[in-house]
Amino acid sequence: MIYTITFNPALDYITQVENFEIGKINRTATEKILAGGKGLNVSIVLKNLEIENTAISFIAGFTGKELEKKIKEHQINTDFIEVKKGITRINVKIISTNNSNQSPKIETAINGNGPEITKEEMDLFFEKIKKIKPTDLVILSGNVPKCINEKIYEIICKELKQNEVPFIVDATQKLLVNTLQYKPILIKPNKQELEETFNVKIENKEDIIFYAKKLQEKGAQNVLISLGGDGAILLTKEGKSYYSNAPKGQVINTVGAGDSMVAGFVAGFSKYKNYIEALKTGIASGSASTFGTELATKDRVQELLKQIKIEEIK
Repeated sequence: MIYTITFNPALDYITQVENFEIGKINRTATEKILAGGKGLNVSIVLKNLEIENTAISFIAGFTGKELEKKIKEHQINTDFIEVKKGITRINVKIISTNNSNQSPKIETAINGNGPEITKEEMDLFFEKIKKIKPTDLVILSGNVPKCINEKIYEIICKELKQNEVPFIVDATQKLLVNTLQYKPILIKPNKQELEETFNVKIENKEDIIFYAKKLQEKGAQNVLISLGGDGAILLTKEGKSYYSNAPKGQVINTVGAGDSMVAGFVAGFSKYKNYIEALKTGIASGSASTFGTELATKDRVQELLKQIKIEEIK
């Protein structure tokens, strides 16, 4: 079984407003409420690609009930812990459009904080973690709320490593770097996160590979670097480096693109046991989410796969 872990899930309220103005009443042109949170996004895309998985997360209050309902509508297995204090956060995303379509869309995001998770609730979480088997896979994604120990990813990865459970980490800076000693099978920084991790300005593919190798030296087995519209680079534990282009299309929504890439990579590798096919499926899945109003579906991924070409970087 594949398990995704999301510490700070959310209901994402996504709306389009024509010519959004601060300090004034704005009327929505469209609106949508989706289940969000990086690990849950991974779960949804995995399920869309016909890969069974179980989502482990924390929910609270009436918003938590709604989030659980939306996840179950995707027929995803859930193993949620109900938190007593607070409510599951609501993230608001306002997309300002222009009637003339001459100017680009401007996106504004307001993210909530989430509930207060207690030690007792964390103990319940670790009881679940200890039951995961070496034949399973765990995907850790996203940030953590302020109420949780900032070393939580490191603690989880240590536990998983002791139990010989393979895991993937998609996080930023310290959350990511502190897990590398436990040898995650895959990490997925984007170019900006790579720059922030090493406090450098990256100018070209050679720089990307140089710093990705540094992450491998710290313990990461495979490193997948997202380059947005410029594609992605994969460094494998066997010492190979691959570049993939990104398919062409109109960018509609960037929410969940990176999570979709992780899910696609895992789905591709699960099906083909091949890094090149995994990379292709990862890129196609990330792009499928970017080019649509919702997360990647199997049909959209299959269509975009036709545009993707992989080349080995010598």
